[in-house]
Amino acid sequence: MNELSWFQWAVMALAAVIIGLSKSGLPGLGILAIPMVAAVIPAKTSTGFILPMLIVGDVIGVLYYRRHAEWPRLLRLFPWTVLGIFGGWLSLDRLTDAQIRPIIGGIVLVMLALNLWRQRMADPESRIPHSHWVAAIIGLLAGFTTMMANAAGPVMIIYLLAMRLPPAAFLGTSAWYFLLVNTFKVPFSAQLGLITLTSLTFNAMLVPFIAFGAWVGIRFARHIPRIVFERLVQLFAALGAIKLFF
Repeated sequence: MNELSWFQWAVMALAAVIIGLSKSGLPGLGILAIPMVAAVIPAKTSTGFILPMLIVGDVIGVLYYRRHAEWPRLLRLFPWTVLGIFGGWLSLDRLTDAQIRPIIGGIVLVMLALNLWRQRMADPESRIPHSHWVAAIIGLLAGFTTMMANAAGPVMIIYLLAMRLPPAAFLGTSAWYFLLVNTFKVPFSAQLGLITLTSLTFNAMLVPFIAFGAWVGIRFARHIPRIVFERLVQLFAALGAIKLFF
């Protein structure tokens, strides 16, 4: 922590604010924080470092939307998500930081492409089937990407939109899903040495910024023109992901 410059501290604080925003009404925005954190600290370490921050944001989201979760949708996903997490855990244990950086960047770019594809579809809900094999694919992909890069947000956005959920149910289901999944990931990240007492101390210092982002999201984010906001987020997330390749 003492080795970080003021600019790097500012980047980490901004990433924490973005995580708060993403958990309080702007789902999908959290993907922007992933390359930001990975640009400041080693990419492999960043996957565990950011996890407690995400859990704090998840708790805030659950507190606001806890009564709106669609549990049948979640129970259909969880077994496959667990398998995906195991796959990501085994992969992380065999990869170096130099190998992880482009993988994280690639995952973020693919997730952004999926999100753009979903937005450009005339009627995305009608084109994504609701069968069990789709839940299996989504669960495996979400589990693997969340363990490798905490980048399952866009995958879940596509899936939940396909379920035709109203806004409150969408946010509640997403909040519960990520709280349970991210909590489940903690022992795996700790076993890999990606969560330590030092990283948790750093996380604790960033909690006020997460809370501030959540407060802003709840009170002001819905007044921002959505299309302009999403385009800017996608642009900066793509630039941050591309940076991880160099």
